[in-house]
Amino acid sequence: MSEILVLYYSRGGATAELARQVCRGVESVAGAKATLRTVAPVSAANESVARPVPDSGPPYETLEELQRADGLIIGSPTRFGNMAAPLKYFLDGTSSLWLSGALAGKPAAAFTSTQTMHGGQESTLLTMLLPLLHHGMILVGLPYTERALRETRGGGTPYGASRLGIEQPLTREESELGRALGARVAQLAVRLAAAPAHRE
Repeated sequence: MSEILVLYYSRGGATAELARQVCRGVESVAGAKATLRTVAPVSAANESVARPVPDSGPPYETLEELQRADGLIIGSPTRFGNMAAPLKYFLDGTSSLWLSGALAGKPAAAFTSTQTMHGGQESTLLTMLLPLLHHGMILVGLPYTERALRETRGGGTPYGASRLGIEQPLTREESELGRALGARVAQLAVRLAAAPAHRE
């Protein structure tokens, strides 16, 4: 069974709602399962006394779980055209996995939520993908063969799933694109797991 880690930060719940759609997409693929995790908020307590389990929602992510996963999909709200600090803080702490090449060759993708049409959803997705490239991961996006990408009047980009207007419910297209992104990463992870090992 290929495990796809869906890792996100959400303060108001909008990104968490899209994360659940991404998980549904992962779970729709035979041979794949989704593991939903979050990251701790950034605070002065992060280095020493932060509690290991949040009061509600999924558990906090660990480097051990990240290393074990067969694929990764990260999510964040937009923060001035960039990912939120808690997710960046977590990714900045993955140097040991970079040094060992633990994530190289695994599929990865990103999703985001933003309040306004020009709130930076595309630049946020692009900046979220940069650390994944440094880890040698295989980036997965949303092609225009996904009908919802051509029809959306809200969120949705070729760079990853997104939602627009965090106080409104997810649109049909946003939900479909979240599920499509999860399914695409899961399908690739399952195929890679079934491929014969490369021998020199």
